[in-house]
Amino acid sequence: MLFDMTPGTEEKLSKGMTAGYIGFDPTAPSLGVGNLVTIMMLVHFQRAGHKPVILIGGATGMVGDPSGKSAERNMLSEEVISENLARQRKQLEQFLDFDCGANSAIIVNNRDWFQDFGLLEFLRDVGRHITVNYMAAKDSVKSRMETGISFTEFCYQLIQGYDFYYLAQNHGCRLQMGGSDQWGNITTGIELIRRMGAGEAYAATCPLIKKADGTKFGKSEAGNVWLDASMTSPYRFYQFWFNSSDEDVVKFIKIFSIRRPDEIEEAIAEHLQDPGRRSLQKALAEEVTEMVHGKEALKQAVKASGLLFSKNREDLDGFTVEELQDVFQGVPSGCIDREKLSQGINLVEFLIETGAFSSKKEARRLIQQGGLSINLEPCDSPDRTLDLKDLLNDKLIWVKKGKRKNHIVYLETL
Repeated sequence: MLFDMTPGTEEKLSKGMTAGYIGFDPTAPSLGVGNLVTIMMLVHFQRAGHKPVILIGGATGMVGDPSGKSAERNMLSEEVISENLARQRKQLEQFLDFDCGANSAIIVNNRDWFQDFGLLEFLRDVGRHITVNYMAAKDSVKSRMETGISFTEFCYQLIQGYDFYYLAQNHGCRLQMGGSDQWGNITTGIELIRRMGAGEAYAATCPLIKKADGTKFGKSEAGNVWLDASMTSPYRFYQFWFNSSDEDVVKFIKIFSIRRPDEIEEAIAEHLQDPGRRSLQKALAEEVTEMVHGKEALKQAVKASGLLFSKNREDLDGFTVEELQDVFQGVPSGCIDREKLSQGINLVEFLIETGAFSSKKEARRLIQQGGLSINLEPCDSPDRTLDLKDLLNDKLIWVKKGKRKNHIVYLETL
């Protein structure tokens, strides 16, 4: 997980408990799996006996970090930032131990020390210590010189630098961690601490994770993968990890698992002997899903993952309509009018009208061969009638054709 660190960092950490922090800006209602990389830095940091400090950016979130961005961020209102902060704080609290003695984690909000800090006071006491030349030399600024960077975003590194100074003075933080794209902002903080006479400070960064095919980590076909269950369901979250490529999963398990290194290496060796079993993907998906969503959500996600291959009607019990729609996302589908279904409709006509089959002959043949089921219940007669009682959760009907082909019929909406 280590990408780079300043000289003396390893020696500093080896001498005893060190307080170190990572900042998270509330630019969205939820943290994404990309944030999990730095969260895991804090997890490992605390497990090694150090004190993790989480900084949530009530102030910096109003400015916008230019790091890794090719254009100006959209400014968020204070109300949106406050709501995002509350939701992200709740997520962050589940990963660390806040009641374990000297190295208990703490959460701080930089709005607390910036809200009464006047602009003239900031320029006088802080701004004079860092030159424009020094700030302009940072990659996050240089990369934007041609397209333009606002004074607001230009000053971001100075504001983050003051965060580091404040935490060093008030919470004993001597280490700042983050993604490799944060190196410029972090080293500005180290320089500011030195020039303001506050002693030594250190930095450690982790690599920005990319998939083996070059695509951005944290993205799925449906978009960003969030930690909030209302934005990315536990089932979709589980599937994101389970669908990792054989090459990626070896890297991911080393970053996102808290198992001992020898256990991880043993799991990797088992995977390499028979990649087709996807044992490593399963282990990764289970561990991370439980860590983020809990045991019950994992249990339901695993159950949902096997649903499309199920043969038992009982396996459908306990699913909400939202969970079923999640599982069936991307499965071929059709619609049926509620009024028509309420009057009863012949099975074969139903299959043709909803697009499950293109010909009555094909539909009848599969029914007679015993290869068709409705909601996992076998259908052996083309004369069967379907009605509202066949709806799952009053919303949909699952047509299974043979062992692997599925077709979902939804009630038509106006």
